[in-house]
Amino acid sequence: MKYILILLFTGIIANAQMQTTQLDLMPWPQNINLTEGTFVLTKNFKVNITGNPNPRIFIGATNFIRRLDGRTGLFLEQDFITQINKSPDAELQINCVRNGKIEINEDESYQLTITSNKISINATNDLGALHGLETLLQLIQNNSTSYYFPAVEISDSPRFTWRGLMIDAARHFQPVDVIKRNLDAMASMKMNVFHWHLADDQGWRIQLKNHPKLTEIASDGNFYTQEEIKSIVKYADERGILVIPEIDVPGHASALLTAYPEIGSKVVEGKMTYEVQRNSGIFNATLDPTNPKTYEILSSIFDGVCPLFPSNYFHIGGDENNGKEWNANPAIQKFKQDNNLVNNHDLQTYFNMKLIPMLKKHNKKLMGWEEIMTENMSKDAIIHAWRGTNEGQEAGGALIKAAKSGYNTVLSNGYYIDLMLGIESHYLNDPLPKKIILSPEEKARVLGGEAAMWSELVTPLNIDSRIWPRTAAIAERLWSNEELKDMKSLRKRLKTISFRLEELGITHIRNKDVILRNISNNQDTRVLNDFSNLCEPLKNYKRNGGGKKYRMHSPLTLFADACNADASEAYDFEIAVNNYLENKSLENQKIVSNFYRKWIAMDADLISLSTNAPLIQPLLPLSKSLSDVSKQLLLIMDKNEKVNPKLMADLLEKCNARSSADVELAVLVSLKKLIEKTKI
Repeated sequence: MKYILILLFTGIIANAQMQTTQLDLMPWPQNINLTEGTFVLTKNFKVNITGNPNPRIFIGATNFIRRLDGRTGLFLEQDFITQINKSPDAELQINCVRNGKIEINEDESYQLTITSNKISINATNDLGALHGLETLLQLIQNNSTSYYFPAVEISDSPRFTWRGLMIDAARHFQPVDVIKRNLDAMASMKMNVFHWHLADDQGWRIQLKNHPKLTEIASDGNFYTQEEIKSIVKYADERGILVIPEIDVPGHASALLTAYPEIGSKVVEGKMTYEVQRNSGIFNATLDPTNPKTYEILSSIFDGVCPLFPSNYFHIGGDENNGKEWNANPAIQKFKQDNNLVNNHDLQTYFNMKLIPMLKKHNKKLMGWEEIMTENMSKDAIIHAWRGTNEGQEAGGALIKAAKSGYNTVLSNGYYIDLMLGIESHYLNDPLPKKIILSPEEKARVLGGEAAMWSELVTPLNIDSRIWPRTAAIAERLWSNEELKDMKSLRKRLKTISFRLEELGITHIRNKDVILRNISNNQDTRVLNDFSNLCEPLKNYKRNGGGKKYRMHSPLTLFADACNADASEAYDFEIAVNNYLENKSLENQKIVSNFYRKWIAMDADLISLSTNAPLIQPLLPLSKSLSDVSKQLLLIMDKNEKVNPKLMADLLEKCNARSSADVELAVLVSLKKLIEKTKI
């Protein structure tokens, strides 16, 4: 009893000092109020469920218990939760009024209350309750001897109903375990839509028993069996996630046309053939919209695919049709004239409209990338906005146009995580920016957003590091209050969230070490890790310019694959530089100088390591450039020596030169700022 009282007292003292800013919650709840007291965990902690929920809550609550036990090591006595009201005296009471439906616009709200002796989660349905359990796990605190929850009242619900992640399994196939661990991570961040890109120029990834040629000829043996697809859909459902398949047509069709070349559009003498592509990029292969057999085959394909996915949505792609095969085909041009189709956009609308009844037969609504939005496109379609300044378009322009034109719409522009842009660019990208004027009806048509993970440069080894933790920031943007924009708070919370994602099997941290050991030839990787924290992969598809350097079978086990989009030491250096520029004290000067000394020593260590590691050689020019700049800056900062401005400019230019390692120095911006502001 004395020991328990000590623990309770310690917890109360800890909570008395706690502020909401100390909590590492993500997405941040809509309403949160810390109250007095703590709930101290013991091995007797149990969960009880009441109401009329879907059985998925039993799986979710059991997983919650196992994860809680894994974090605390308490050897919790409760094993599996399988029925309603099994433990009526349990400390955690979960009440769900009804069965939650895995669909858009379902109620996902919950209320979480923690007092010193009881925890309750109340939700309209089990989906909200699952979200409440994730928040509760994030609330765990500890002192030197115990684990506890702070007393708190939380009322929470999502800002947007569509909070998605797209994974492209066509370019680089992603096995079942990769998909499932990312579904777990999505659920932990309260994301509710998994968009599964299953066919493209580089491969067909879905088994269809009525079309075996597709996987026999166009998959390289890498595809999901129907049983695997059913397993993934069930796994997602148990986590409150809707699965939407994408079969990209009429363009991006090389794999499909490899199996069925007779429905292609190109004009050739003799037998028509296509082949699965090994490079990334945009290819000419396009379905023939004038051929009745095209629709016969597509209808049969949809008949095979649709029953595997219970959701009411089917993504047909529809993007990046360059029209070259259509333009070169006289029969297609005559069809356009005969049917008063002015251009290829009209022809593609004709094609898309043919697909609507095929999907409607299976109770599916058509969804497609923004190119499907034309004057005559059905208003039942969902427009997926993706283009922005990189494509010569107004950022998010298609989203606004779609909403104003009467379409439901989802934003991915600004959420293309394969571009390797920093977390701030995603976090501050709002589907409904304040500068845009929309009516309440138009705003309601903006369903939300979706992070897009195209897989030209990812394999199962590095895909998690490209998705996480940045997608957690996107999840917060789509769930939390629009006024939440504090980058310092985000970065602080994300450190904990990133670490906790490992609990779910996400490999973004551990696989970095795997890659670095390969690069170092199994030598000490500390210096490589230090350099990786200064570098970021080339951005905006510069790494694979033209799609010709990295093919679908090229190695993605190199230094750029170990680096992430937000180099941690670059951020630390930025803070140090800003502090120094604000106050040129000796202490701040020393902090900046220590970075330079570290980078000089790092260059020497990399040279030494490279003598038995050829894969380090491409890093050395960039490391030397940074070391040379650091030496000059040390002369200025510590010895008050003057440096030739032209020499400094030349050194900075070398730091900015394209590296054969396909990375860029993330500290360069801060270096230039320091030099400019101090007039070096």
